[in-house]
Amino acid sequence: MTTRPKRTAAFALCGSFCSFSAVLPQIQVLTARGWEILPILSASAAGLDTRFGTAAALRQTLLELTGHEPLTTLQGVEPLGPQKLADALIIAPATGTTMALLAAGISATPVTLAAKSLLRGGRPVILAPSTNDGLAGSAPAMGQLLQRRSYYFVPFGQDDCYKKPRSLKSDFTLLPDTLDAALRGVQLQPMLV
Repeated sequence: MTTRPKRTAAFALCGSFCSFSAVLPQIQVLTARGWEILPILSASAAGLDTRFGTAAALRQTLLELTGHEPLTTLQGVEPLGPQKLADALIIAPATGTTMALLAAGISATPVTLAAKSLLRGGRPVILAPSTNDGLAGSAPAMGQLLQRRSYYFVPFGQDDCYKKPRSLKSDFTLLPDTLDAALRGVQLQPMLV
C-alpha cells in the first residue's frame, strides 16, 4: 500500500495587515484538508509592528500553524519552483504593490520571486486581493493579471462601498476552493456579485 505524498502550497502574506485575521484561519482550513503550508512574508509583513499586531507574533503564529519558519529572503524562496517544493503559491492578502510588481514582471521581493519561481514550472499562483485602491491605482495591474495564464483570483468585491469606494477585498473563505480549482486549471468567478 502506498500513501499519496502530502500536497504543499507556499503561502505568502503581504502588508494588508487588517486582513491577517481573516487570512490566517484559511491556513488552518488548508492544513485540515491535508495541505502542507510553507509560509512566506513580504518585507513589510516580516518587519513591521502595526496596530493589528507585531511582526514577531505573526512569525510565531505562522510557525505554530504550519510547523515551518516563514521564508523572508530571495534565497529562501528561489528554490520553490525549480526544486518542485510547492504545488502552488497563494498570495493572501495580495496588496496593490505586490500585484503591480507581478504585472510589471519585477521579481525583487520574496513574494514576487516566489511567484516567478513557481510560474516558470507552470504552477498556479493564487491571488487574494486586499487593497484600498483596487478601483483606482491598482486596477490596471489587476486587469493585466486577470488576463495572464497561471494566475487565479480568489473572488473579490468592494470592501465598503460607502466609506471606502475604491477598496477591494477577497472573500478569504473561498481561498481553499480557489486553490483546488486552480490546480484543475479552472478560475472561479473572480468578481463577487
